[in-house]
Amino acid sequence: MDRDDLADFLRRRREQLQPSDVGLLPGVRRRTPGLRRDEVALLAGMSTDYYTRLEQSRGPRPSVQVLGALARALRLTDDERDHLFHLCGHTAPARGGDRHVGPGLLFLLNKLDDTPACVISDLGEVLTQNRMHVLMSGERLQHTGLDRYIAWRWFTDPEVRTRFPDDADRIGRKHVSDLRATAARRAGDADVTELVTRLRAASPEFERLWSDHEVGVRLNDTKRIHDPRVGVLDLICETLVTPNATQKLLVYYPRPGSDAQQKLDLLRVIGTQSLTTESDSAERLLERG
Repeated sequence: MDRDDLADFLRRRREQLQPSDVGLLPGVRRRTPGLRRDEVALLAGMSTDYYTRLEQSRGPRPSVQVLGALARALRLTDDERDHLFHLCGHTAPARGGDRHVGPGLLFLLNKLDDTPACVISDLGEVLTQNRMHVLMSGERLQHTGLDRYIAWRWFTDPEVRTRFPDDADRIGRKHVSDLRATAARRAGDADVTELVTRLRAASPEFERLWSDHEVGVRLNDTKRIHDPRVGVLDLICETLVTPNATQKLLVYYPRPGSDAQQKLDLLRVIGTQSLTTESDSAERLLERG
């Protein structure tokens, strides 16, 4: 690990970023250019003391997970991310099936502050999500192991489907056809092989759909999401795919003619508060509003 070069690299990248680049308010009394150390630490989900020690050439060797968080916080390009890993004596992750979200997608995500949006991998792992997506779908970044993948939870956890009672069969079939396309594109990849093999063993429904050999990359879809606080969200999900097809930006917007925008506005006001009222109470609140 090259502590001095790591410290210099982190400091220079931090000084090049402005608060608006990462979705933060500018604030007042900024004595130095760029972001503050505590802001980078917040974005990376670590303590300010830990990050400060890294910039002062006296921190411990960061783990792969910590480096991934720093790469996202500092909006590093793929080449810069690889350099960060090399400075710490780690092998840079392979570009195929990459979990690193680049600065361009993160910039777009920050601009969609009133619209649910997230970035997922081609295997259906949520890599990052904005506040509105958290409010709509819950925190998705805490999952580990196979639970990271949407298809795995869909076919092994019945609770996941309770929010999509209207078209669960159609959504399940789309999950399988999309995974079929990814498996063909990444033939022989260990992550893909494990996910498909485990799903075929764990879910007779997945095995049946997999045997149908339907293939289709999802670029847009309709979703009727049942939320206990505001009722049914009638949405369209638009998918923007990166050039190498390894990541997708999902943007959810109201279906024309529906009341989804009103409900999203209410969801944004509710925030992360825990409501104990029934969904029909939320509907009455909408009517009064």
